[in-house]
Amino acid sequence: MKGTRTAAKTTTATDEKYDGFTDEERSAMKERAQELKSTARRGSRAAKADPESEVLAKIAEMPEADRVLAERVHAIVKAGAPELAPKLWYGMPAYAKNGKVVCFFQSAQKFKSRYATLGFSDQAHLDDGAMWPTSFALTEMTPAAEARIGELIKKAVNL
Repeated sequence: MKGTRTAAKTTTATDEKYDGFTDEERSAMKERAQELKSTARRGSRAAKADPESEVLAKIAEMPEADRVLAERVHAIVKAGAPELAPKLWYGMPAYAKNGKVVCFFQSAQKFKSRYATLGFSDQAHLDDGAMWPTSFALTEMTPAAEARIGELIKKAVNL
């Protein structure tokens, strides 16, 4: 038949459809939606809620290697920038100023990565010329790493 076209059928070796997000990314988005629903439900009770307990519970769920790093990051942030409020953000421990996330900890397990990450949002004041890093790989917590994290946290919250 002239003028009639049919779409070619494409399949992969496993016949899986890729829709743009990994299972881990979809899970993080679902966690974020749940966080927003939970906050909205609290309404006036929000002041009574304890986001730090939620962050500590999330850290406690992590595999040991990630948990050790997250516990130290939490302690460093609390000591170096007490004005940052702990909260969950996409299911990750995060720290916010005036309700806006400044930094967060992403466990290696969360996205099946080979290392955990300490990340900073655009709210962090880490500006250094025309280009600067906004996330840092963490493989172990050494005294030098702790000192560097402390410096970054202090710089991130100061104007």
